[in-house]
Amino acid sequence: FEPEADLFLEELISLDGRGCWPSEMCIHCMIVPGVFQCRDCSGREMVCGGCIVDTHKRLYLHRIQEWNGVYFETSSLKKLGLRVQLGHRFGERCFNSERCTNDDFVIIDIHGIHEVGIDFCGCGKSDQRHTVQLLRANLFPATVKQPKTAATTRVLELFELLSYESKASAFEFYNTLSRLTDNTGISPPKDRYLALLRMAHEWRHLKMLKRTGRGHDPKGIVSTKPGECAVLCPACPQPGKNMMPGWEYDSPERRYLHTLFLALDANFRMKRKNVSSDSADPGLSKGWSYFVVESWYKAHIQQHANDTKSTCSRHDAVNLADSRPGQSYAATGIGAVTCRHDMKRPSSVGDLQVSERYCNMDFLFYQTLKGTEVLIFVISYDIACQWSINIYHRMFELDHEFFLFDNTRYVRFLVPKFHLPAHVEKCRTNFSFNYTKNVGRTDGESPERGWVNLNVLAPSTREMGPGRRRDTIDCNIGDENWKKFFGMGQTLRRKIIAAAKDMAELTIAHQQLESTLPSASIDQWTKDLESWEADPSKPNPFEITVTGPTLASVRRQLVDDEAKDLAEGRDSTLDSRVSLFVLISEGVDLEAEQRAIGVSGSKLWEHAKDRQHTKHQLRCNALQRKIDHWFKYQALYFPEVVKLRQASSNSQSEVKIQDIPLWLPSQIKGKIPVTLEAQRIEWRLRNGQAYEALDTLQFQLQLRAHLRSFKNRFVRGQGPNTRARKSISLVQEKIDIAARDYRRSYEALEALGSIIFKYGWHNELKPLLDEDIRELSEGEDKKSDGKRTVSWIWRIKEIQNLENDTHLNDLRVEWCKSRARAHRFTEEVSLLSEEMVRVTRFLTSKASEWEAK
Repeated sequence: FEPEADLFLEELISLDGRGCWPSEMCIHCMIVPGVFQCRDCSGREMVCGGCIVDTHKRLYLHRIQEWNGVYFETSSLKKLGLRVQLGHRFGERCFNSERCTNDDFVIIDIHGIHEVGIDFCGCGKSDQRHTVQLLRANLFPATVKQPKTAATTRVLELFELLSYESKASAFEFYNTLSRLTDNTGISPPKDRYLALLRMAHEWRHLKMLKRTGRGHDPKGIVSTKPGECAVLCPACPQPGKNMMPGWEYDSPERRYLHTLFLALDANFRMKRKNVSSDSADPGLSKGWSYFVVESWYKAHIQQHANDTKSTCSRHDAVNLADSRPGQSYAATGIGAVTCRHDMKRPSSVGDLQVSERYCNMDFLFYQTLKGTEVLIFVISYDIACQWSINIYHRMFELDHEFFLFDNTRYVRFLVPKFHLPAHVEKCRTNFSFNYTKNVGRTDGESPERGWVNLNVLAPSTREMGPGRRRDTIDCNIGDENWKKFFGMGQTLRRKIIAAAKDMAELTIAHQQLESTLPSASIDQWTKDLESWEADPSKPNPFEITVTGPTLASVRRQLVDDEAKDLAEGRDSTLDSRVSLFVLISEGVDLEAEQRAIGVSGSKLWEHAKDRQHTKHQLRCNALQRKIDHWFKYQALYFPEVVKLRQASSNSQSEVKIQDIPLWLPSQIKGKIPVTLEAQRIEWRLRNGQAYEALDTLQFQLQLRAHLRSFKNRFVRGQGPNTRARKSISLVQEKIDIAARDYRRSYEALEALGSIIFKYGWHNELKPLLDEDIRELSEGEDKKSDGKRTVSWIWRIKEIQNLENDTHLNDLRVEWCKSRARAHRFTEEVSLLSEEMVRVTRFLTSKASEWEAK
């Protein structure tokens, strides 16, 4: 481009003059001088006033400019005498035409804001309502009586799609059109911003009704039912729409294919300031799509405002419900119910008045499921372990005949995968998607993915009145649902291809693991696991006992200490979102991720497949973003650490992600001042991390010993040996990571122990040498059997033989997890196959509905 830039620039400059039309005469009539030019017609011909009016009778919104001998000045077709006759065929004139008051009708179009000479029909040949005459000319009136402003349907459609894709506000869009009309601001067009707001709002509402077939109902728009205008998910089970007759009598092993997966969540970014009211701004949709009916919702909230505190995870949205400041906000966020395919459910969205209270989420859950005929439900919620306890009682208060009390229905409550680690150990097994039968690879995090697009709307919807805000969010949710609806075929195809591949790999891996285990143990474990799957109240085979303090238990203690300090007024937090404990805890986690990436990266060789390098680099990129985000908060608590970071970066040209120093208190070592509180927090976290790393090290060493023993005794042939070595290498990688975790923890304990006067911990925790990382039955190098000693890592807890109950317990948990992985992917393939069939049935059903209309 650069060599041709001068040519491009020269041609652009020529467009500001007469260009290639040096003749002064009109090129059409060749009678009078041609001084007018249309900016929107191709060719940019120079014509006279009469000719340009004749050629623009159908193009009355084009922009006209007039040559004054030196430069072009803005003109208009109205100034040149063009009148637009409505209510008659093109070319006909009405003998009794009417004009708007002051004859200053304004039309908003994609090229700008135009003043147009409009003549309404007054002879009775067509409908006498001015609004009807405008609509029949593809012009949307701003008012229903004596309109003086309209917008073309194409500009309203452009703004609708632009607002969905870019989240541009009406203010930004109107200013763009205004600048297209006059980019200097010297002669701005008449202000029609409020008119555009109103027309865009009404346009979206009418398009929603049109797309859902409400215009074909003889009873009219007022007969629209709650949720009727929502875009439905074609893949979710919907009896009567996409399921075969008799589906409820399917065999027991196939019934899970008809499960409805739903997820609840709240979004606290979608606030609304305490402006306007429902009486002043009631909105247009009235609960016809995604928001619930406001009057019903408020009545329920007033009656059931008291919530139960969470006793599991530290879920501030519930536990701090009464302490969240919300005086300046009429809504502190929204709650929603989403299906497995990331589509919002009909009548499933509602405002949160204080926080994520049970009464809010109960009503949304009830409204979106009321009347459904599905028999099996899996409900995901980040506090499902608590919320589900009295759900039957609360639903009974809402509706005595609600389906939850029907003995033919089965409902299972789970916690989303990403939120699960924040829960106590018992919840992490009892409410896990990974361990639950017949859920496939559902993760329960669909609401979180949907919030990404809505969050961009928050700055504009925060200032809106209640009705307009609900309508705006409804329309944006509808657009997101429509895009997912339209792309469902490709989405399911992509997922089933990936799931089928993983299913094959994990099934083979599980079969290989089973081949190394005693058949009697497998039979007993299978019996225990199936018993737990049928009745979750029975002992959970996935649970494993961890001795000594763990990182999770230490974090729980620190969280409780922090809550106590807050209650007693001792708060040193510099940011409401990240306390000192959270900062250091996340730093410890980031270091662990660095070590894991370092181990996995060291396994890659120069000629590894592109897919392996890409996967590794994606992990590095994700970690880099996390570290950069963490650095911003670290600078709040340790401002001088910026100097250490700069000095470190200046001394090294390029640092690998796993080698970036995070400068936690244990790494600073007196280089800059650090509070004793920060050092104590890290010491406690490192102490728990050390014991947890040793526990992981013991388990993986036991597993490696068993795999090696089986390989040496039973595995023969190149193929089986290759697979066996691969299994052992994966276990070895986990051993290496655990060893690095322990060594880093020990290093930190050494650095911090003397400073904060921690003594006695050396009695159990010792430096981890390479020769210490060995199995129970494995002695030190160059020592005979008579002098063989057990590594100190096994003296942390009671020493037992490989064939004891503890070893079998560890193997049982590993076998259960391996089986769960294989089964979940097998179920996922089956679920996706059924969903693909349901999508085709749904489309056929919808086609029949439209034909009937």
